[in-house]
Amino acid sequence: MPSAKILEQKKQTVAELSEKMRNAVAGVVVDYKGITVADDTKLRKELREAGVEYAVVKNTMLRFAAKEVGYEALESVLEGTTAIAMSDSDQVAAAKILTKYADDSKGKFVVKAGFVDGGVIDAAKVAELGKLPNREGLLSMLCSALQGNIRGLAVALNAIAEKNGEGEAAPAQEEAPAQEAAAE
Repeated sequence: MPSAKILEQKKQTVAELSEKMRNAVAGVVVDYKGITVADDTKLRKELREAGVEYAVVKNTMLRFAAKEVGYEALESVLEGTTAIAMSDSDQVAAAKILTKYADDSKGKFVVKAGFVDGGVIDAAKVAELGKLPNREGLLSMLCSALQGNIRGLAVALNAIAEKNGEGEAAPAQEEAPAQEAAAE
């Protein structure tokens, strides 16, 4: 049986992990077995630059934390080597980086499951989420769509203005040949 000190440390670890999961907008649970130290270092750097916190966790600690937060559905994937990546600001960052890495690793690195906006999602949904553009990309697409509509409106208004302008200019041009014919 663990000593009171060790038990207290484990409770503290579960409480910290629960708090991080509660504050995160998204997270991804992975099986990191089979990756090299160099690859792991590169992956951690990329996640850190994207504002994603990544940590290797014990399955029992994550099981207790998930239960406390209401993500009991994660318990079914908590076997083998487990790491969790969480983001408190971007719903797709962790999924995007980890699914890309999992695809490149050819089975050595596997996405197990994830959570986003208070709900647990399976590995297939994490992969779908990873294919979405990030927040900045979505905002850029929205701006482009709005700009296209505004540009179309401007072209239409310009065409109407030119048509009205030609309509007024046309009688003046017709009058000029008539005046020239009268002068002859």
